[in-house]
Amino acid sequence: MPVTLADIQAAHQRIKPHIHRTPLIKSDFINREVGAEIFFKCENFQKVGAFKARGACNAIFSLSDEAAKRGVVTHSSGNHGAALAWAAGLRGIKATVVVPENAPAPKKRAIEGYGATIQYCAPNTAAREAAVSALIGEHGYELIHPFDNDDVIAGQGTAAIELLEDLPNLDIIISPLGGGGLLSGTAIAAKGLKPDIKVFGGEPRGADDGSRSFQSGVRVTSQTPQTICDGLLTVLSERTFGNIRRDVDGIGVASEEGIIRAMRMTWEYGKFICEASCCPPLAAILEGSIDVKGKRVGIIITGGNVDLDRLPWVVK
Repeated sequence: MPVTLADIQAAHQRIKPHIHRTPLIKSDFINREVGAEIFFKCENFQKVGAFKARGACNAIFSLSDEAAKRGVVTHSSGNHGAALAWAAGLRGIKATVVVPENAPAPKKRAIEGYGATIQYCAPNTAAREAAVSALIGEHGYELIHPFDNDDVIAGQGTAAIELLEDLPNLDIIISPLGGGGLLSGTAIAAKGLKPDIKVFGGEPRGADDGSRSFQSGVRVTSQTPQTICDGLLTVLSERTFGNIRRDVDGIGVASEEGIIRAMRMTWEYGKFICEASCCPPLAAILEGSIDVKGKRVGIIITGGNVDLDRLPWVVK
């Protein structure tokens, strides 16, 4: 059965003791630039520095004792792996994370720092999935998928619950779109609480399988992404595509130049550090792919784990 608002509300109660209720930030400069009132839900200040703490925590604490004893495994380019390691540590269980060799160095350090075992693989989906399957076959680990998991989706949706509790008169909520776990949870929660609200995803043009899938009604199952948004390189699953087709109003796309511009704007005028993967929503607004003129808009800022030696406006 699809995830429901009740599932997300239950997840919120389950994880509340372990997570931060993250702040809202707005910038008068950015608001003037876009002609709307934008509120950033700053999950860069969340545990492990990313919204992924919500889904991983809910999934870990939803496991049966038998499954927990076997340990958990996932694949991740960074934030979900760190979140799973952190949540597994809270419950005292073993976590193993399959990590692409080209994952950002700070994210690899974070996964190890939270106590997970890393196994490296080639930087493609097939290699990730093969490595996870081999580990499950050898050790019997429980898979906590980064987005194709109902407990993860329910956990991610808790950010939207908090956003609408703080700002019930929002017109629009936008989240970045990679595998679709966050956008799924956001849309289910938002539409459940406020049926007339609009929900959009923001995606890099160089990894736009979500937009193409949404427009055609047929899920794109593979792509060769070309984007600096390392957290948005995956394609939608059947589960997340179904959620998005049912509950999302549209998906905007943004150029790499627009994403870098949006990232700089949040750092300079929002006064907070965020990853490039957070920035397609604002970039899509700036480039006209999502129309928010005159509206009150919530944007979920997904993480702040940035490699400061490789800032995109310095390293080409």
